[in-house]
Amino acid sequence: MKPIISFVSKMKGAGQPPGRPPMGDVLWSWFGASSGIGAISVLALLSKLPLLMAPFGATCVLIFAASDSPLAQPRAVIGGYLMSAVVGVLALLLFGTAPWVLAMAVGTAIALMQLTRTLHAPAGAVPLLALSAGTDSLLLIPSVFVGSCTLIGIGLVVNNLRTDRSYPRYWV
Repeated sequence: MKPIISFVSKMKGAGQPPGRPPMGDVLWSWFGASSGIGAISVLALLSKLPLLMAPFGATCVLIFAASDSPLAQPRAVIGGYLMSAVVGVLALLLFGTAPWVLAMAVGTAIALMQLTRTLHAPAGAVPLLALSAGTDSLLLIPSVFVGSCTLIGIGLVVNNLRTDRSYPRYWV
C-alpha cells in the first residue's frame, strides 16, 4: 500500500506555476509566431500538406516564446523534424498504416531524437502526418526541412532584433 501512496502523492505537484511574462514579450512572441506561421502557410499550400501547419505552430511557441529552451534550438528543430519525417516515411513504406505502426513510428522518432540530441516535441507529430491518408509522404521530408529552416530564419531575425534576447544558444 505504501508504494501506491508514494506513487499517487507524486502527482500532486510541488512547485508554483511561472509568472506572467511582460506584455512586451507577449507582443514580440505574437509578432514572431504570426510571421512564422504566415510563411509556413504558404509552404503548406505549395506542398499540399495543410496538416503540416499544426506541428509548425507548436514550433512557433518554442522559437518565439521559449527561445532559450533546448527544444527551440536549430539543431533540435531541424534535426528533430528530419528524423521524424524519415521515420514516418520508412514506417509507411515498410509496414503500412496499421495502428501499431503509428504507435511504433512516434515512439521510434522520439527515441531517435533523444539519442541524436535533436529532441523537438512538435516533431513527434510528423510520423503521424507521413502515415495519414492522402499525404504525399515523399514531399514530407523536403517540406519539413524547408519549413524548419524557414522558422529558424524568421526566429533569427525576430529574436535578435531585441537587445535583450540572443537566438540561438547553440547550433550543433
